[in-house]
Amino acid sequence: MKLQSATTMLQKAIDGKYAVAQININNLEWAKAALTTAQELNSPIILGVTEGAGKYMAGYKTVVGMVNGMLEELKITVPVAIHLDHGSYDAVLQCIDAGFSSVMYDGSHEPIEQNIANTKKFVEICNSKGLSLEAEVGSIGGEEDGVVGSGECADPDECKRIADLGVTMLAAGIGNIHGKYPDNWQGLSFDTLRAVKEKVGNLPLVLHGGTGIPVDMIKEAISLGVAKINVNTECQWAFQKATRAYIEAEKDLSGKGFDPRKLLAPGYEAIKAAVKEKLELFGSAGKA
Repeated sequence: MKLQSATTMLQKAIDGKYAVAQININNLEWAKAALTTAQELNSPIILGVTEGAGKYMAGYKTVVGMVNGMLEELKITVPVAIHLDHGSYDAVLQCIDAGFSSVMYDGSHEPIEQNIANTKKFVEICNSKGLSLEAEVGSIGGEEDGVVGSGECADPDECKRIADLGVTMLAAGIGNIHGKYPDNWQGLSFDTLRAVKEKVGNLPLVLHGGTGIPVDMIKEAISLGVAKINVNTECQWAFQKATRAYIEAEKDLSGKGFDPRKLLAPGYEAIKAAVKEKLELFGSAGKA
């Protein structure tokens, strides 16, 4: 199976009233855990890569090579897209050149006219290459990989202007944030989501910050047109907890050497469990 754009899988999600998970990857173990779990559950999946993660993994071409190798060696048959998450203008161009099948241009921090102008350029490029394109209106709250947003709710009219350019999917801020949700979080703004949906029609919507949102809110968001939900923090927590537990249990390593395969194995299994939970919750299991 070759990498695919996210276009077809998201349109199927809209029609089937479920959401495709974007699982952000940071190393080999994360990518392998996401792919094997998607295959086991017969679910489409999107592998998200931030600019920082791309640099850590030795560059975007390295990431594409690693994922393509896994698709072949692990005999992955479910639809898989590799997607730039919160990309700057230059990063989008680099990922397109590296072989990504999907990209996000995050122009939400720019004035709306600049966001529109840049997004329009990427619509033309992505259409010519058969890639899917995500745009953003209204910054997502919290911090992810150095990208900070205060959690504004998007202007539905601005969302329509971006949607009318021909993007594949739209991330609209509706009070969601990256990272841990604070105790005083007011929840998702479904009034905003409904207003955006009314303006953009059948365009797949994206919910960033999928970790920590209550199940009932997740299901309501999907019913209102959210077809892609991003998960990163939950995998980080699972990986950290499992790795710490292994280290605590193996305090005396004198004379044993260091085997990263053993150290990272518990984290790998923990991510698989977290991904399985999300694929089942979002309703994409069995939909490949």
